[in-house]
Amino acid sequence: MNPRAHLIKVREVISETADAVSLVFDIPADLGPRFAYAPGQFLTLQVPSDRTGSVARCYSLSSSPHCDDRMTVTVKRTADGYASNWLCDNVAAGSLLTVLEPAGNFVPPSLQRDLLLCAAGSGITPIMSILKSALTVGRGKVVVLYANRDRRSIIFERQLQDLTRKYPRRLTVHHWLESERGLPTARGIAGWAKPYRRHDVFLCGPAGFATAVQRGLGELRIPDRAIRQEAYRSLTDNPFEHHTPVLAAASPAADSGTARGDTATARVEIDGATHTLPWPRDKKLLDLLLDHGIDAPYVCRESACGTCVCSVKQGRTRMIMNEALIEEELEMGLTLACQTLPESDDVHIAFDQ
Repeated sequence: MNPRAHLIKVREVISETADAVSLVFDIPADLGPRFAYAPGQFLTLQVPSDRTGSVARCYSLSSSPHCDDRMTVTVKRTADGYASNWLCDNVAAGSLLTVLEPAGNFVPPSLQRDLLLCAAGSGITPIMSILKSALTVGRGKVVVLYANRDRRSIIFERQLQDLTRKYPRRLTVHHWLESERGLPTARGIAGWAKPYRRHDVFLCGPAGFATAVQRGLGELRIPDRAIRQEAYRSLTDNPFEHHTPVLAAASPAADSGTARGDTATARVEIDGATHTLPWPRDKKLLDLLLDHGIDAPYVCRESACGTCVCSVKQGRTRMIMNEALIEEELEMGLTLACQTLPESDDVHIAFDQ
């Protein structure tokens, strides 16, 4: 079992719409520090499966660490979604679920700035966490664009109304309902968003909606790299499965079949310890750490979730794929362990995010 996985009790199940529920967790006091989270992060839940034993699915936290007493994720049914349907049909108050500690980097660097939050459907979940946090501890203005099929599909409608009444000068919520206006269009979004083109943009929703938002904001000369987008994808690797470490040989060059010139040296700081390891140039950093029994954080292993983010303190690396980090973060020296290969002979990495 992944050492970051814990058995957590569900305190309450709240029906949000006909096909969406919120799961409110009771985090034990001794696990409080391990479940500290930032607005916009997610939890990974283990769901039992007759075919594979279990599947892992990531669900964004809709609660705010700044104004909510308990961690909450919101789950919306999808037509062919095994995990979402199982959770909606089977979880009740008192249920126990195996949960990974919070992860993800869909997190505002500052809650003090003006924010443009764009969501469609269940994409409102992390947006809600960011929205409540910014209103509670920040001073900037927050604008929400929320697209749905119809009014019955609006998750958190009452909460959004209450927040608008509480913060009338700081919060604007704009609903785009397909039943009334059709699907969101780039032109429509550009015309509506013009007053907010200097806001920090956060985007979460299906591909079609995301494309319309990006193109609409692009017409306002807001580049894609300035838009922080949360990406949802199915996990191909189950992080709850036990990983058997492969112990390093005393003489790596003799046993690994890798020539000295094809191996770099990694010095990795993680969880208060420093590890010096031979790093084959064709092996991803996360795989290297797991092979040596080092408990590195990860979920998707596909560059989308940002859980394995770390800093390159010295040396050069390159990523095979990158869907989680924006240009400013790359310039700060951040990289994703699940996609990182060594470029220089000596590389110093720190998991200090």
